[in-house]
Amino acid sequence: MWELDFISEEDFRCHVKNTIQQYGEKLAPYDLKRFNSNIVDPIKLIFDKTVYQYSWEEIIKNEIFRQRDKSNNNDIGYFHQRIFQYMDGCTVPQAGWDVIFSKDKRIDVPECGNVKTIYVEMKNKHNTMNSASSAKTYMKMQGQLLSDDDCACFLVEAIAKKSQNITWSVSVDGAKQRHRRIRRVSMDEFYKTVTGQADAFYKMCMVLPSIIQEVVVGSDNVKVPHDTVIEELQHIADKRNGSFALALYMLGFESYIGF
Repeated sequence: MWELDFISEEDFRCHVKNTIQQYGEKLAPYDLKRFNSNIVDPIKLIFDKTVYQYSWEEIIKNEIFRQRDKSNNNDIGYFHQRIFQYMDGCTVPQAGWDVIFSKDKRIDVPECGNVKTIYVEMKNKHNTMNSASSAKTYMKMQGQLLSDDDCACFLVEAIAKKSQNITWSVSVDGAKQRHRRIRRVSMDEFYKTVTGQADAFYKMCMVLPSIIQEVVVGSDNVKVPHDTVIEELQHIADKRNGSFALALYMLGFESYIGF
């Protein structure tokens, strides 16, 4: 029985599949050439292996994960933003704002009464904006309030420090700025605003793991990558009658004296 009444199971499954497809070439298997395309630091890997008591397989897998993960935040940003296109009252524009939420019955906003429309800038994490980008975003929101006096603007953070829907204060040209209709909002509170359900984000999180698993297992277009780095490094070690550490050293020091 589908437990989310603010998005259909079909739409949610489609969105999860589309998000996974955003991973693109990161789903491609890692061979030794790709693994070492930017030249890994063998000494760091050996320190990490020994200090953290990892096996060779674990330390190599961790490094592959680190390389893949560097650009994955954009893919998860796609998930957080685009899911709202399936929810009543929400649009996801091609440019301008990440999400626009509007209701005929009007939208209650803390400290503001109610408004017709909410314009949203969305961030993955609370600490991803520096002072310059914060000021730029705030001025964009100020401009929107000037052109539409029946709206509010939200900075929505997927990973906020805590659950919140508060007035956002920033420094613009050295002066502290705040407006009750320019707000800093955690993702759970934005789901609550859009759906009218306090625990909507929680409910989504509870069904997400099983849907991801079903999509990965059931889709011909989503392949779990089979990485061959360990096997190739072991082959180098065997060929040189040396240790796995020596094979790892060769990734960075092949042309160095002695190697």
